[in-house]
Amino acid sequence: MTTQLEIKDKTAPIDSIKISPFRKNIRKTTPHKHNSYFEIIFLTEGSGTHTTDTQKFEIVPPIVFTVRKEQIHFWNIETEPSGYVLIIKKQYIDDCLDKEIKQLLATLSAYPCLYPNAQSLEPLFEILNQEYQENGYSQKPVVDGLLKAILGKLLLSAKAEKASESNKVSDFQHFKELLNQENQLTNKVAHYAKLLHTTPQNLNAICRKEANQSATEIISEHIISEAKRLLLYTDLTVNEISHKLDFKDNSHFTKYFKRHTELTPNAFRKELL
Repeated sequence: MTTQLEIKDKTAPIDSIKISPFRKNIRKTTPHKHNSYFEIIFLTEGSGTHTTDTQKFEIVPPIVFTVRKEQIHFWNIETEPSGYVLIIKKQYIDDCLDKEIKQLLATLSAYPCLYPNAQSLEPLFEILNQEYQENGYSQKPVVDGLLKAILGKLLLSAKAEKASESNKVSDFQHFKELLNQENQLTNKVAHYAKLLHTTPQNLNAICRKEANQSATEIISEHIISEAKRLLLYTDLTVNEISHKLDFKDNSHFTKYFKRHTELTPNAFRKELL
């Protein structure tokens, strides 16, 4: 193991969005992150598994996987795959003037695995791929329109009620995005409430309404998930992980981790490696 996870970038520096057929020679990959982009993988053929963070999914086409920029994922594919990979970089989202596309992407990012209607979705991927291969992103309205249709179809298949809500990104979604920002994770509700220009009490109320959890519970889940990733996929010491996750000392982190998992960090690492 290494102290640094591999970070892959499948795009050229000038690309803000990219689509290509899923490579048929992909079988097993090492755990890795992506370089500031959101990935949508649509598979129409293949078998095996896809692991996102610590959650393993069986590949049963037609199937769609999404991978956020902060997530670790890897493949263990057993038979020849077929489908498409759609990459959306942060630059595209920042530059996009269509607020509905941003809302659709924010909603879709909550679904790591979907089982869509391939009959209606596959033609959209085929057309988008053909358009991109012929013209790149030069035909922006065409690409944006096709992307919007794909996102809408995906959320329809997930029966996601939020797809038809207001274009405004909610405070809850902003809160989740703040948790996903690297090097800013902390176990303090007041810290995030301040960044959201609200009070801890109001942030708790928002979380209760959206997720039936307190803000503390949501933060705890995220911290434990990040701790597990670091324990599984790096050889950082428990003390280094404690510091990275903003705990005052190793002892505090160990007690916190054990309270949520019933294992010490070292025991968790030994059990799963």
